[in-house]
Amino acid sequence: MSAIQPSELDFQKTGGLIPAIIQDANTDKVLMLGYMNEEALQKTMTDKVVTFFSRSKNRLWTKGETSGNFFNVVDLKVDCDQDTLLIKVHPVGPACHTGADTCFNEDNRSLHFLQNLENIIHERRDHPTESSYTSKLFQRGINKVAQKVGEEAVELVIEAKDNNTELFLNEAADLLYHYLILLAAKGHDLGEVVKVLEGRNR
Repeated sequence: MSAIQPSELDFQKTGGLIPAIIQDANTDKVLMLGYMNEEALQKTMTDKVVTFFSRSKNRLWTKGETSGNFFNVVDLKVDCDQDTLLIKVHPVGPACHTGADTCFNEDNRSLHFLQNLENIIHERRDHPTESSYTSKLFQRGINKVAQKVGEEAVELVIEAKDNNTELFLNEAADLLYHYLILLAAKGHDLGEVVKVLEGRNR
């Protein structure tokens, strides 16, 4: 994450609040626009989770504090006039309170669904909950995660020998899901694997 200081920004130009454009770090979709004062920016940088200053509540407001749909910060950038922020995030769940992917009612899933799923897996790893199967699997350790990938691979091979499309696709989904968990458990992500494949394709 870029190291910026609140002093770099001209809060006074806009009455103490500056606009913060929130962008998905993977898809480049603009998710929403919020406002920050110096305290909100400092908290965002410290917690690495986006916190705004809510003009309607007149207080700091961490996105996702009630819904669980947090914005995990990847990078922050200041514009050329030092009065606007661009914050790149990994969103956990939809951005809008209406349930839409973005506050502009744009689709942020489609081909990028795997990236969103990976973000959720990372969230379950970094902030485990007792009710989450994914969190529990991480807590059982790398050997159990790797074993689970092996089991799912065998089940997929077995289903490939039959002609039940639904069962085959479900086993394929199970394998892919657990494969993403294994990558996260090892501290890697799907993007790194894609880069390897791109290198082989040259």
